Amino acid sequence: MGAILIAAPKISSPTTKRILNLNYLKKFIHSDKTPMQILILAAIVGTLVGFMGVLFQLGVDYLSQLRQSIPKQYFSETWQVVVTTFAISFTLSLFAYYIVKKFSPESGGSGIPEIEGALQDVRPVRWWRVLPVKFFGGLGTLSSGMVLGREGPTVQLGANLAAMVGAIFKVKLSENRHILLASGAAAGLSVAFNAPFAGVIFVIEEMREEFKYGLISFKAVLIGAIMSTVVYRFINGNASLLDVGIFGYAPMESLWLFIVMGFIIGVIGLLFNRSLLFLQDCFQAFYNGKTYRFILMGGIIGGSCGVIALYLPVVVGEGFNVIHDWTKGSFTLQMILIFFVIRFFTSIISFSSGAPGGVFSPLLALGTLSGAFFGDIAADLFPSYELHAGMFAIAGMGALFAATVRAPLTGALLVLELTSNFALILPMLITCLGATIVAQLFGGRPLYTTLLKKTLAKENKKLKLPLDQN
Repeated sequence: MGAILIAAPKISSPTTKRILNLNYLKKFIHSDKTPMQILILAAIVGTLVGFMGVLFQLGVDYLSQLRQSIPKQYFSETWQVVVTTFAISFTLSLFAYYIVKKFSPESGGSGIPEIEGALQDVRPVRWWRVLPVKFFGGLGTLSSGMVLGREGPTVQLGANLAAMVGAIFKVKLSENRHILLASGAAAGLSVAFNAPFAGVIFVIEEMREEFKYGLISFKAVLIGAIMSTVVYRFINGNASLLDVGIFGYAPMESLWLFIVMGFIIGVIGLLFNRSLLFLQDCFQAFYNGKTYRFILMGGIIGGSCGVIALYLPVVVGEGFNVIHDWTKGSFTLQMILIFFVIRFFTSIISFSSGAPGGVFSPLLALGTLSGAFFGDIAADLFPSYELHAGMFAIAGMGALFAATVRAPLTGALLVLELTSNFALILPMLITCLGATIVAQLFGGRPLYTTLLKKTLAKENKKLKLPLDQN
């Protein structure tokens, strides 16, 4: 008996198709839209952070130009220029320290430990205070000539913008608020350095203990970093921030030199962290809770950096200036060593005093100088390798960052994106890993984790509570 085949009816009627489409639409409407909502909010956050980051950098550049041009425009005597420059830088930094102390103490420093603490729910996110104070405070300190980086303000501002967006759109779940905070932080680092990949890896690597990794959270962080970078490049173009030249692949037989340099820079990173933390304790002991001491010290440091910039600009400021000057080939070994030592101390003095500003850029400058010093010697000792000191300078940038922050992947990718030297990825990773291992073997602790623990200990001491009750 033959089988009876019944053909399925073809859906060709327009009415039937509309009904099926409506069913899909109803299913979408009644589905859980939380993931989609978070991704859309992450895009909004990234866009806002992009505009904020560009505006912040334009403001720093504009005020820095005024600081340098006004004294020379209106005065001809050297002492008049010096006094006026000191007064301008003093006022800019004094204002920054004042608003930090008066309105938002958590805006002091880089702000990254505050974001890590917020992701652990142990630090508050008072975006209505932090946004204006960090923005204008960062403008004051960076434009005064202090040795600080732009990434601290943009990362903290980015996370606080995310908190503001979450409050406006009434995001209730703690997990979703954390995702937005991480997205804002990634967007902040991305727009600071035009480096979206580094922004994403920074959140995953540096905030690994606080960031709740998942498919939605990763997508949100990625979207935030992309959108902020799109805004940055739409306004400023696609060029890398650091034009140090493009280098080819390092010979395989020379890779051992990068390992050795990584070990040396690991020791430097350990010394940098311990010196910074020691000096921070010294400043706190001097302040002794007295507001006028904190504000006055900030003014003096800022004013002094402004005057130093008149005669030796490579040892103060964010750090990109010394990197660009080094590429011109006018630095001798003795000059590199002197500039490194001076910048080492100006960096830790500026940051440990409590100024609103970051430490990434100063670390990149110190890493460049240390790598260039090692590279010049290596190129002379091993001419058969046909090495350029710039290869070591670029690897040194990422290595010192990795040893200090304990984030080797972030350091490597950040520098590669900054310089567009992706051919150096292997020696870069080797140097960063070596620096991190040495810093860890000698008992070094990640900088931001240590700073967060110190902040929590200080708060608990005020409340007279044990640390584990926070």
